[in-house]
Amino acid sequence: MGVGHAACRASHCSQVLERVNTVDDAIAQFCRRWIASPAQFAYHRTMRDGPNIARVAGVIGEPARAEMLSVLMGGQALTATELAAAANVTKQTASAHLSKLLEARLVAMESQGRHRYFRLADDDVAHLLESLMGVAFRSGAVRVRTSPREPALRSARVCYDHLAGDQGVQLLDSLLKRKLLRRRDDALELTPAGADFFRSFGIDIDALSAQRRPLCRTCLDWSVRRHHLGGAVGAGVLARMFALGWARRAKGSRVVTFTPAGAAALSRKFFA
Repeated sequence: MGVGHAACRASHCSQVLERVNTVDDAIAQFCRRWIASPAQFAYHRTMRDGPNIARVAGVIGEPARAEMLSVLMGGQALTATELAAAANVTKQTASAHLSKLLEARLVAMESQGRHRYFRLADDDVAHLLESLMGVAFRSGAVRVRTSPREPALRSARVCYDHLAGDQGVQLLDSLLKRKLLRRRDDALELTPAGADFFRSFGIDIDALSAQRRPLCRTCLDWSVRRHHLGGAVGAGVLARMFALGWARRAKGSRVVTFTPAGAAALSRKFFA
Protein backbone atom coordinates (compact mmCIF):
# COMPACT_ATOMS: atom_id res chain seq x y z
CA MET A 1 0.00 0.00 0.00
CA GLY A 2 1.44 3.42 -0.97
CA VAL A 3 2.18 6.09 1.57
CA GLY A 4 -0.28 8.47 -0.10
CA HIS A 5 -3.02 5.86 -0.09
CA ALA A 6 -2.38 5.02 3.56
CA ALA A 7 -2.49 8.69 4.54
CA CYS A 8 -5.73 9.14 2.63
CA ARG A 9 -7.26 6.14 4.36
CA ALA A 10 -6.12 7.36 7.77
CA SER A 11 -7.65 10.74 7.07
CA HIS A 12 -10.93 9.08 6.02
CA CYS A 13 -11.03 6.96 9.20
CA SER A 14 -10.36 10.05 11.27
CA GLN A 15 -13.28 11.82 9.63
CA VAL A 16 -15.56 8.82 10.26
CA LEU A 17 -14.54 8.64 13.92
CA GLU A 18 -15.09 12.36 14.25
CA ARG A 19 -18.60 11.99 12.83
CA VAL A 20 -19.31 9.04 15.17
CA ASN A 21 -18.09 11.01 18.15
CA THR A 22 -20.19 13.97 17.04
CA VAL A 23 -23.29 11.74 16.79
CA ASP A 24 -22.53 10.16 20.17
CA ASP A 25 -22.13 13.61 21.69
CA ALA A 26 -25.42 14.71 20.16
CA ILE A 27 -27.22 11.66 21.51
CA ALA A 28 -25.68 12.12 24.93
CA GLN A 29 -26.59 15.80 24.93
CA PHE A 30 -30.17 15.00 23.91
CA CYS A 31 -30.45 12.40 26.69
CA ARG A 32 -29.12 14.87 29.26
CA ARG A 33 -31.61 17.50 28.15
CA TRP A 34 -34.44 14.97 28.08
CA ILE A 35 -33.72 13.73 31.57
CA ALA A 36 -33.25 17.27 32.90
CA SER A 37 -36.53 18.53 31.45
CA PRO A 38 -39.25 19.29 34.04
CA ALA A 39 -41.57 16.59 32.71
CA GLN A 40 -38.92 13.89 32.81
CA PHE A 41 -37.68 15.05 36.19
CA ALA A 42 -41.20 14.69 37.54
CA TYR A 43 -41.46 11.21 35.99
CA HIS A 44 -38.11 10.16 37.42
CA ARG A 45 -39.06 11.48 40.82
CA THR A 46 -42.44 9.74 40.67
CA MET A 47 -40.76 6.44 39.93
CA ARG A 48 -39.01 6.72 43.29
CA ASP A 49 -42.15 7.63 45.20
CA GLY A 50 -44.23 5.10 47.11
CA PRO A 51 -43.27 2.08 49.22
CA ASN A 52 -40.01 0.27 48.61
CA ILE A 53 -41.22 -3.10 47.31
CA ALA A 54 -37.66 -4.29 46.70
CA ARG A 55 -37.07 -4.68 50.43
CA VAL A 56 -40.16 -6.82 50.97
CA ALA A 57 -39.50 -8.81 47.80
CA GLY A 58 -35.95 -9.46 48.95
CA VAL A 59 -37.14 -10.78 52.30
CA ILE A 60 -39.72 -13.09 50.69
CA GLY A 61 -37.35 -14.19 47.92
CA GLU A 62 -34.86 -16.04 50.13
CA PRO A 63 -35.66 -19.79 49.69
CA ALA A 64 -35.80 -20.75 53.38
CA ARG A 65 -37.97 -17.75 54.26
CA ALA A 66 -40.23 -18.44 51.29
CA GLU A 67 -40.68 -22.01 52.53
CA MET A 68 -41.55 -20.78 56.03
CA LEU A 69 -44.15 -18.37 54.64
CA SER A 70 -45.63 -21.11 52.47
CA VAL A 71 -46.04 -23.35 55.51
CA LEU A 72 -47.69 -20.53 57.44
CA MET A 73 -50.22 -20.20 54.62
CA GLY A 74 -51.98 -23.07 56.36
CA GLY A 75 -53.20 -20.54 58.93
CA GLN A 76 -51.63 -22.28 61.93
CA ALA A 77 -49.19 -20.67 64.35
CA LEU A 78 -45.93 -22.64 64.44
CA THR A 79 -42.81 -22.60 66.57
CA ALA A 80 -39.36 -21.72 65.30
CA THR A 81 -38.41 -25.40 65.61
CA GLU A 82 -41.31 -26.47 63.41
CA LEU A 83 -40.50 -23.80 60.85
CA ALA A 84 -36.83 -24.77 60.86
CA ALA A 85 -37.80 -28.35 60.04
CA ALA A 86 -40.14 -27.19 57.27
CA ALA A 87 -37.41 -25.04 55.71
CA ASN A 88 -34.71 -27.68 56.31
CA VAL A 89 -32.44 -25.28 58.21
CA THR A 90 -30.96 -25.21 61.72
CA LYS A 91 -32.80 -23.55 64.60
CA GLN A 92 -30.21 -20.78 64.69
CA THR A 93 -30.66 -20.07 60.98
CA ALA A 94 -34.43 -20.18 61.35
CA SER A 95 -34.25 -17.61 64.18
CA ALA A 96 -32.27 -15.25 61.96
CA HIS A 97 -34.79 -15.66 59.12
CA LEU A 98 -37.73 -15.11 61.47
CA SER A 99 -36.15 -11.90 62.75
CA LYS A 100 -36.09 -10.57 59.19
CA LEU A 101 -39.69 -11.65 58.60
CA LEU A 102 -40.78 -9.94 61.81
CA GLU A 103 -38.89 -6.79 60.89
CA ALA A 104 -40.63 -6.71 57.51
CA ARG A 105 -43.99 -7.27 59.27
CA LEU A 106 -44.70 -10.35 57.21
CA VAL A 107 -45.18 -12.51 60.30
CA ALA A 108 -46.38 -11.88 63.83
CA MET A 109 -45.19 -13.57 67.02
CA GLU A 110 -47.17 -14.63 70.07
CA SER A 111 -45.62 -15.92 73.27
CA GLN A 112 -47.33 -18.65 75.25
CA GLY A 113 -45.41 -19.81 78.29
CA ARG A 114 -41.90 -20.76 77.21
CA HIS A 115 -42.85 -21.07 73.56
CA ARG A 116 -43.03 -18.48 70.82
CA TYR A 117 -45.44 -19.03 67.98
CA PHE A 118 -45.28 -17.43 64.55
CA ARG A 119 -48.09 -16.81 62.08
CA LEU A 120 -48.67 -14.66 59.02
CA ALA A 121 -49.11 -11.03 60.00
CA ASP A 122 -52.51 -10.61 58.38
CA ASP A 123 -54.82 -11.41 55.50
CA ASP A 124 -52.99 -9.00 53.17
CA VAL A 125 -49.78 -11.03 53.50
CA ALA A 126 -51.67 -14.24 52.76
CA HIS A 127 -53.30 -12.61 49.74
CA LEU A 128 -49.88 -11.52 48.46
CA LEU A 129 -48.38 -14.99 48.90
CA GLU A 130 -51.27 -16.74 47.16
CA SER A 131 -50.89 -14.32 44.25
CA LEU A 132 -47.15 -15.01 44.11
CA MET A 133 -47.87 -18.73 44.02
CA GLY A 134 -50.14 -18.13 41.05
CA VAL A 135 -47.42 -16.19 39.22
CA ALA A 136 -44.86 -18.90 40.06
CA PHE A 137 -47.16 -21.64 38.80
CA ARG A 138 -47.96 -19.74 35.61
CA SER A 139 -44.28 -19.08 34.89
CA GLY A 140 -43.37 -22.73 35.35
CA ALA A 141 -41.56 -22.29 38.67
CA VAL A 142 -42.85 -25.55 40.12
CA ARG A 143 -41.15 -28.07 42.35
CA VAL A 144 -39.14 -30.73 40.57
CA ARG A 145 -40.60 -33.45 42.74
CA THR A 146 -44.26 -32.95 43.52
CA SER A 147 -45.84 -34.13 46.75
CA PRO A 148 -48.24 -37.11 46.75
CA ARG A 149 -50.74 -34.65 48.20
CA GLU A 150 -50.55 -32.34 45.18
CA PRO A 151 -53.85 -33.51 43.59
CA ALA A 152 -55.58 -33.18 46.97
CA LEU A 153 -54.15 -29.66 47.38
CA ARG A 154 -55.59 -28.70 44.03
CA SER A 155 -59.01 -30.05 45.03
CA ALA A 156 -59.43 -28.35 48.42
CA ARG A 157 -56.96 -26.69 50.75
CA VAL A 158 -56.65 -24.01 53.38
CA CYS A 159 -55.47 -20.65 52.06
CA TYR A 160 -54.54 -18.89 55.32
CA ASP A 161 -58.04 -19.28 56.84
CA HIS A 162 -60.41 -19.80 53.91
CA LEU A 163 -61.17 -22.51 51.36
CA ALA A 164 -59.10 -22.65 48.17
CA GLY A 165 -58.63 -25.05 45.28
CA ASP A 166 -61.31 -26.38 42.94
CA GLN A 167 -63.88 -26.47 45.75
CA GLY A 168 -63.18 -22.88 46.76
CA VAL A 169 -63.44 -21.56 43.20
CA GLN A 170 -66.68 -23.47 42.58
CA LEU A 171 -68.06 -22.11 45.85
CA LEU A 172 -67.48 -18.50 44.77
CA ASP A 173 -68.91 -19.18 41.31
CA SER A 174 -72.09 -20.54 42.88
CA LEU A 175 -72.47 -17.60 45.28
CA LEU A 176 -72.13 -15.15 42.40
CA LYS A 177 -74.53 -17.10 40.18
CA ARG A 178 -77.15 -17.14 42.95
CA LYS A 179 -76.62 -13.39 43.50
CA LEU A 180 -75.61 -13.88 47.12
CA LEU A 181 -72.44 -11.99 46.22
CA ARG A 182 -71.84 -9.48 43.43
CA ARG A 183 -68.82 -7.89 41.84
CA ARG A 184 -68.57 -4.12 41.99
CA ASP A 185 -65.61 -2.86 40.00
CA ASP A 186 -62.71 -4.92 41.37
CA ALA A 187 -64.38 -5.56 44.74
CA LEU A 188 -66.69 -8.28 46.00
CA GLU A 189 -69.88 -7.22 47.75
CA LEU A 190 -72.34 -9.09 49.96
CA THR A 191 -75.97 -8.68 48.83
CA PRO A 192 -78.89 -8.46 51.32
CA ALA A 193 -79.93 -11.96 50.25
CA GLY A 194 -76.35 -13.10 50.79
CA ALA A 195 -76.27 -11.65 54.31
CA ASP A 196 -79.43 -13.60 55.16
CA PHE A 197 -77.97 -16.74 53.57
CA PHE A 198 -74.78 -16.64 55.62
CA ARG A 199 -76.70 -15.85 58.81
CA SER A 200 -78.76 -19.00 58.19
CA PHE A 201 -75.48 -20.89 57.93
CA GLY A 202 -74.49 -19.72 61.40
CA ILE A 203 -72.16 -16.83 60.51
CA ASP A 204 -72.52 -13.58 62.49
CA ILE A 205 -72.39 -11.07 59.63
CA ASP A 206 -72.92 -8.08 61.96
CA ALA A 207 -69.89 -9.01 64.04
CA LEU A 208 -67.76 -9.57 60.96
CA SER A 209 -68.84 -6.21 59.53
CA ALA A 210 -67.47 -4.48 62.62
CA GLN A 211 -63.97 -5.84 61.96
CA ARG A 212 -61.28 -3.91 60.11
CA ARG A 213 -60.82 -6.85 57.80
CA PRO A 214 -62.70 -6.74 54.46
CA LEU A 215 -65.96 -8.62 54.69
CA CYS A 216 -65.53 -10.27 51.28
CA ARG A 217 -62.60 -10.25 48.92
CA THR A 218 -61.44 -12.26 45.95
CA CYS A 219 -58.24 -14.24 46.26
CA LEU A 220 -56.51 -15.49 43.12
CA ASP A 221 -56.18 -19.26 43.33
CA TRP A 222 -52.71 -20.44 42.23
CA SER A 223 -53.83 -23.89 41.05
CA VAL A 224 -57.05 -22.95 39.24
CA ARG A 225 -55.91 -19.44 38.24
CA ARG A 226 -59.32 -18.06 39.09
CA HIS A 227 -60.68 -16.45 42.22
CA HIS A 228 -61.95 -18.05 45.39
CA LEU A 229 -63.67 -16.36 48.35
CA GLY A 230 -61.44 -14.72 50.95
CA GLY A 231 -62.03 -12.08 53.59
CA ALA A 232 -63.93 -12.43 56.85
CA VAL A 233 -66.86 -14.25 55.24
CA GLY A 234 -64.54 -16.72 53.50
CA ALA A 235 -62.87 -17.46 56.83
CA GLY A 236 -66.24 -17.81 58.53
CA VAL A 237 -67.48 -20.29 55.93
CA LEU A 238 -64.48 -22.60 56.33
CA ALA A 239 -64.57 -22.37 60.14
CA ARG A 240 -68.26 -23.27 60.07
CA MET A 241 -67.61 -26.25 57.79
CA PHE A 242 -65.03 -27.55 60.26
CA ALA A 243 -67.37 -26.93 63.21
CA LEU A 244 -70.21 -28.84 61.54
CA GLY A 245 -67.90 -31.76 60.79
CA TRP A 246 -68.36 -31.42 57.05
CA ALA A 247 -64.64 -31.38 56.49
CA ARG A 248 -61.38 -31.84 58.32
CA ARG A 249 -57.87 -30.75 57.75
CA ALA A 250 -55.23 -33.38 56.99
CA LYS A 251 -52.60 -33.55 59.71
CA GLY A 252 -49.49 -31.56 58.89
CA SER A 253 -50.94 -30.31 55.61
CA ARG A 254 -53.13 -27.63 54.08
CA VAL A 255 -55.31 -30.30 52.46
CA VAL A 256 -59.01 -30.15 53.32
CA THR A 257 -60.92 -33.43 53.08
CA PHE A 258 -64.73 -33.52 53.01
CA THR A 259 -66.57 -36.44 54.54
CA PRO A 260 -69.23 -38.11 52.35
CA ALA A 261 -71.96 -36.57 54.50
CA GLY A 262 -70.15 -33.22 54.46
CA ALA A 263 -69.81 -33.23 50.68
CA ALA A 264 -73.53 -33.92 50.35
CA ALA A 265 -74.39 -31.14 52.82
CA LEU A 266 -72.05 -28.74 50.98
CA SER A 267 -73.79 -29.50 47.70
CA ARG A 268 -77.26 -28.96 49.19
CA LYS A 269 -76.37 -25.70 50.91
CA PHE A 270 -74.09 -23.99 48.39
CA PHE A 271 -74.73 -25.60 45.01
CA ALA A 272 -78.44 -26.31 45.01
